[in-house]
Amino acid sequence: MNLFNTIKKDQEYWLVDQVKDESVLDQEYIEAFSSLLEEWREKQIGYLSLLMDARYEEWLLNQGFRKVSTIVEYTRELNGDFTAESGISVEALADGGMADSDFAELYEQCRSGSANKNNLFTIEQVMESLENELGAEWRESCFVFRKSGVPIGLSIPIIEQGTVDEGRLFYFGVMPEWRGKGYGAALHRISLHLLKGIGATTYVGSTDEANHHMIGIFKRNGCVLRDRKGIYRIDR
Repeated sequence: MNLFNTIKKDQEYWLVDQVKDESVLDQEYIEAFSSLLEEWREKQIGYLSLLMDARYEEWLLNQGFRKVSTIVEYTRELNGDFTAESGISVEALADGGMADSDFAELYEQCRSGSANKNNLFTIEQVMESLENELGAEWRESCFVFRKSGVPIGLSIPIIEQGTVDEGRLFYFGVMPEWRGKGYGAALHRISLHLLKGIGATTYVGSTDEANHHMIGIFKRNGCVLRDRKGIYRIDR
């Protein structure tokens, strides 16, 4: 069993996420991650960002990690009817209605003012990671939401790496001037519909524990708390 999912970017970074399984002993996780950490050090990668259960925190701090924040994960089955909000249109970036540069600007505005503390990348790195992680057809996974023709948010629904039907949102965001008006929950429901359309049967969403607005969206759309993980980072 793979105990950690890892995304590697050349010599720049590793992003590591613990795959939690109650049947796996703590010592097994420590041994598996120790091996991974040793490899990271040997290859002299820029930094390693880790999502892992907080019960390993003291051990991780002793290994040289610093704690960034804590994320919460919410989940729900995608067995409902996610009716689209009236007056909101949805278009894929692949449809050609928006240039990549304009999409990057929309992405940057949507993430401005976020309560999430683990903002690792510049927008240039984000755009590069879309193709690296989603493949050459990445534009087909990027959706823009419009109200009266004006972009108000975006969503990037994907199937989680290593699964066949676990839906995730690579990114979800609402333009600052459209927040606090109920559109966040509406766009999130549309995103769940998009996930269902690509074959997802369950949804897992995560956000910083301080992002009360996003947590409220999860709850309004029927999601329940599944897990809590610490975010830790170590630099070369």
